[in-house]
Amino acid sequence: MWRCSSFLSSLVRPLNRRIHPQLAWNRFEFAQHFVTTEILSTANEGVFSKRTSPFIAFVLGGPGSGKGTQCMMIADAFKFTHLSAGDLLRKEMVSDGENGAMIRNSIKEGKIVPSEITIRLIQKAIESSENYKFLIDGFPRSDENRIAFERIVGVEPDLVLFFECPEEEMIKRVLSRNQGRIDDNIETVKKRLQVFHTLNLPVVNYYSRKGKVHKINAVGTLDEIFEKVRPLFAAFRMGRGIDSEQARGEFLSQF
Repeated sequence: MWRCSSFLSSLVRPLNRRIHPQLAWNRFEFAQHFVTTEILSTANEGVFSKRTSPFIAFVLGGPGSGKGTQCMMIADAFKFTHLSAGDLLRKEMVSDGENGAMIRNSIKEGKIVPSEITIRLIQKAIESSENYKFLIDGFPRSDENRIAFERIVGVEPDLVLFFECPEEEMIKRVLSRNQGRIDDNIETVKKRLQVFHTLNLPVVNYYSRKGKVHKINAVGTLDEIFEKVRPLFAAFRMGRGIDSEQARGEFLSQF
C-alpha cells in the first residue's frame, strides 16, 4: 500500500493550490480509481501471484517406461505435485460420475478417453492444489489432447520429459508389476503400445521442434534412471520452487 500513499500525495499536493475545478475533479476521480485498483491488487496478490503462471512439465513414455515411478521420485525430491492422468481417470471411473462406465471401457480397450474429460480432471487438480509446480504424467497422449489442453487450460508446458524404453522391456515391466489394473494384461498392453507409437510420438516430435523435450534413457534401476533425471532439476533447491521469472529462466536455460 506504500505505492498508494506515495502516489496520492503527489495528486493531493497540487489540489491545495488554486486550479481549475474540472481538473481538480478529474484528478480526484483518477485517484479514486487508483486506490480501488491498488487495494484489490494487494488483496489478491498472495492468492493469485503464484497461481497465474504454473510451471508444468509433461511426462511422456510408453506403458511400463517407468515414468510414473520417476515422477514420484522427482515430486519428493523437488517438491512438485505429481498428477497422473491415468490415476485421475481410474479414480473417476470408480466414482458415481456420469463418465465412469465410458472411462472404464476406454481403459480396458487401451483407447484414449475423450480429451475434454481428462483435461477437466487435470485442470481441477491443478486449481485445487496449493502448489504451482506440476508433473503431468501420461498426458497428452495425442495431438488432439495437446491442442485441447492448450485451448482449455490456456498454457503450454515449460518442459516435456520423454522416457525412452525398448518395447520388450516395457511389456515385461507391465506384466510383472501386478497392481490389479484392468489394463495390465498382454492384449491390452500391446494395444496401448500401438496407440502410443501412433498417437503419442507425434506429440513428442511437436514439442521437440519447439525445443521443450528432454529424452531420458529409461533402462536401468530406478536409482540409475533417477540420476539421469536429477540434473534437469538442479536449479531447484529444496523448498525453493520456481517462485520468480528469474528462477524459471535459470531452470529452462539448461535446455
